[in-house]
Amino acid sequence: MFSMFERAHLKDSLTYKAIKLLPSFITFKETYNFLQKSQWWSLDKIKAYQLQKLGKLLNHAYENVPYYRRVFDERRLKPKDIQDFSDLQKLPYLTKDIIRENIDDLKARNYPYNKFEYVTTSGTMSGKMKPLGFYYEKGVSRAKEWAFIKTLWDRVGYQFQNKCVMLRGYVGKTSDKSNFFKYSVFGRWLILSPFLMSDENLPIYIDKIRRFKPKYIQAFPSEIYIIAKFMKENDIDPFPSLKALLCGSENLYQWQRKLLNDVFDCRTYSWYGHAEQAVLAGGCEVSSNLHIIPEYGIVELVDSSDKIITSGNELGEIVATGFNNDIMPFIRYRTMDLAKISDIDCECERNHRTITHIEGRLQEMIVTKDKKLISVTAILAAIKRLESFPQLHSLQFIQERVGFLRLKIVKGAGYSKEDENEILSSIDKNFQGSLETEIEYVDHIPTSDSGKHKFLIQKLDIDFNNSNAAFNL
Repeated sequence: MFSMFERAHLKDSLTYKAIKLLPSFITFKETYNFLQKSQWWSLDKIKAYQLQKLGKLLNHAYENVPYYRRVFDERRLKPKDIQDFSDLQKLPYLTKDIIRENIDDLKARNYPYNKFEYVTTSGTMSGKMKPLGFYYEKGVSRAKEWAFIKTLWDRVGYQFQNKCVMLRGYVGKTSDKSNFFKYSVFGRWLILSPFLMSDENLPIYIDKIRRFKPKYIQAFPSEIYIIAKFMKENDIDPFPSLKALLCGSENLYQWQRKLLNDVFDCRTYSWYGHAEQAVLAGGCEVSSNLHIIPEYGIVELVDSSDKIITSGNELGEIVATGFNNDIMPFIRYRTMDLAKISDIDCECERNHRTITHIEGRLQEMIVTKDKKLISVTAILAAIKRLESFPQLHSLQFIQERVGFLRLKIVKGAGYSKEDENEILSSIDKNFQGSLETEIEYVDHIPTSDSGKHKFLIQKLDIDFNNSNAAFNL
């Protein structure tokens, strides 16, 4: 039992934390309430809002951010010269290298030191994409982000009081079974480690989830796919309490979605965003196409010649201008993410552009002998029976030189020489000899430091602008 002093101290501590978190809660609530109305705006109202936010952002960047003052002055521009979305093309792109080289000059000078929160991206397993460091506004950026994410999750009925399993890289890596999981948020979250999901341990994971009776599972697609594949191969029943899977932070491939829907017998909801908080998109109640959220920022799509793409069936790089982080604005930020965008109306009646096809990052593309780019989706689709191929336990492609792939495979039960020949001949036939492939058999394929299971480790530096951009999708 607590002593009187301890109870008083605990009460004071909780009061202090509540007071400290109050501004974040107010920011969350105001943003969330705004989004409940704005998501149904007309096209004209959306455009007016975006132009108003853009003008405010550019004025702020010019007055308070040294890097952008320099960019405008070098081009003899003023913020008033940007009157429409097309005028954004007068400004240069912001790249990861520019951010690294100018991080201090990208910080807004009208914010006090204690408002800067330093954050980084995760980088890649190959080390070719180093983690990118930048700043959030402490107490504000994360609160706004949660309001946007919660608005997306509303579309599948998610409520904060619901039980939710988290499978997103948390919890330790040691083999101690007590380290597989932990509970959080007053017992409403069951957080599972992705680092210990061996065939031996997966029954423990599945039993833990079933006993917890979650309404939602939030996961990296690559992690929940491992559980789904195991359940299908072992004829394990779905979780009856489960209403939806919430899949983000990785590209969700269509063959993954199909397996997840079949195994768990529920909706697989996905969204697209990144730590830089410059672009956000998510599905709706009736479609898996990702609605680009206009209140979050402005999205451009550019081809390998840096021309703006207007066609709805052309793959290009997403360039984003975010509205939610004035402390370090991202204006015309090259995300290195490749997608197709459409203006086709959705049955949900939101007036949003939609991402109909997303290929993930350039570092998730494969380079052929003639320097064409092939998506991981296309390579995996070439192995036609992947989602129902129990002989193939798991795989990972590694590219270290142009036109050559090393394929790591963990054999499943019944894997044979015929399976090896089928994989090699399928890749050769589908890509007409433009890729040499060799197979390396391994006992285990490690996860990344964040717990993701990568299908491709790309060790080449890929430049979208210097490729011939003939995509195989």
